[in-house]
Amino acid sequence: MQVTAPDRDQLRRLAELRLDRPVVLSLYLDLDPSEFGTQPARATAVRSLLDEAERRVREHHNLPHEDRMGLHASLTRASAFLERSLPTEGAQGVAVFASEPAELFEAIKLPRPVSNRVAIGRSPLVGPLARFERRERWCVALVSRRDARIFRGSPDGLREIEQIHDTVFGQHDRGGLSQARFARGIEKEKDDHLKHTGEALLRHFKTRPFQRLLLGGPHEVVKDFEGKLHGYLRDRVVDGRIGVDVEVATPDTVLEAARPVFEKIEREHEEKLLDRVGERGVTGIEAVLGALNERRVEVLLLDEQFSGVAGAQCAVCGLLATEGETCPADGAEMIQLDDLTDAAIELAVQQSAEVVAVRHQRDRLGDVGGAAALLRF
Repeated sequence: MQVTAPDRDQLRRLAELRLDRPVVLSLYLDLDPSEFGTQPARATAVRSLLDEAERRVREHHNLPHEDRMGLHASLTRASAFLERSLPTEGAQGVAVFASEPAELFEAIKLPRPVSNRVAIGRSPLVGPLARFERRERWCVALVSRRDARIFRGSPDGLREIEQIHDTVFGQHDRGGLSQARFARGIEKEKDDHLKHTGEALLRHFKTRPFQRLLLGGPHEVVKDFEGKLHGYLRDRVVDGRIGVDVEVATPDTVLEAARPVFEKIEREHEEKLLDRVGERGVTGIEAVLGALNERRVEVLLLDEQFSGVAGAQCAVCGLLATEGETCPADGAEMIQLDDLTDAAIELAVQQSAEVVAVRHQRDRLGDVGGAAALLRF
């Protein structure tokens, strides 16, 4: 199981699983190495999470016997995984989704810390995963004549996902035809290295698509490398090049050099989206929920600190509202939510909407309660 952030297809597949009974168990375990770097600390964290999960399962005593047994079986399987097979190398968090009735068991090893959470519902709790997907939209590729390094992340942090080293010989001083042949050989080795790097980058893109690509390294090498990239990748290259030492730069050094470009591009992206909302969108949580319920949302924009807004969700169809005891669509019971943020994000994921955590244009969203949506129609 690799350390990875979920992509949109994986998020949507999980979000679209909706049963007619609350028999899906979702667990999030924090493995932040600064707090849980030792085996005893991790074991304590696991036990605490499982104790909470056991308490939550007991609270569902009103379920039919078969469903209660299914929840207990799901918890038993999740417990066995976390206690015996917990992945730790490179992981800073783990998400586990289990439902014996739905034949679901999925564990995702996360690249960043996550708050401990337990949820039991009709579908997996994927809101926290969507937040991870947002934080993995940038890729940074550093290239020199013989080395390359690939990073994923956001302005919040970068993680290195691959290093590439190819043998490229230096020049010599023989002169004449021998020198010319040797120089052509060196150039071919460099071209092969850049091709190798481009293939690795494309492989990562196909596995976990990223939205933007930033390049760094010596100017002439970067220029040559960009010309060799697959069209899918060239379309995602942003203006700007970071000048760091490809061989020795740390992820923090790369982030420091890349952050101004990240923030410039993201600020411009937010501005464009909010301008378009004025032309074809809605603002305010009531209007946003209405558009989500109608499956009309192309982009969901939330203040990066949006939370704590209470609401309700239909137990049958998943409709969201700020209040209500019964669903206006089908008359079913509405489940009361202390915070509807994750439910709104999940509804956006189900309709393949982009979710944007607005951090540079918060004032514009603040006037409308921190939420807006760009509509498809």
